Amino acid sequence: MSRVVNWLQHHETRMFHFVNQRIQHFFLDHFFSRITHLGGATATIVISLCCALFGQGALRTAGIQALIALTISHIPVAIIKKKYPRLRPYLVLPQTITYKNPLTDHSFPSGHTTAIFSIVIPFMAAMPVLGLILLPLALIVGLSRIYLGLHYPSDCFVGILIGTAASLTTVALWG
Repeated sequence: MSRVVNWLQHHETRMFHFVNQRIQHFFLDHFFSRITHLGGATATIVISLCCALFGQGALRTAGIQALIALTISHIPVAIIKKKYPRLRPYLVLPQTITYKNPLTDHSFPSGHTTAIFSIVIPFMAAMPVLGLILLPLALIVGLSRIYLGLHYPSDCFVGILIGTAASLTTVALWG
């Protein structure tokens, strides 16, 4: 078992270093520093709430579902962060490139990635054509978390799973 864990950790660290150090570019520094906020609490709550309050038809329903999924998804995130307190990569890996005001709470799982996936799925379910924009956008937010030195790939992967599960459940039950 320990060999498997070591192998996984080694490959995850290699993937992290590739994204965080090898693909560095001035344009990407600015792009990822801004796009990452789409997964933050302010953006996800405001977008969902505006659609729920001011949208009509499918857009309103998707906004309500997004708010519910966002709320539900952060229950397991809070529990997991307390139960498995994983330090952020920039605190563990000395060569990590990080940017202004790095977070200091635990990294596992990624709350930003969870949040963005919890809100985009209801909109994609309501209007599938939006998936062409929203799914890549959500993946880019997850990638930004690694690029900015704040999360390991597994943090983001688990965030994708939690956010997607919460939103699919919400869409199925409140559809």
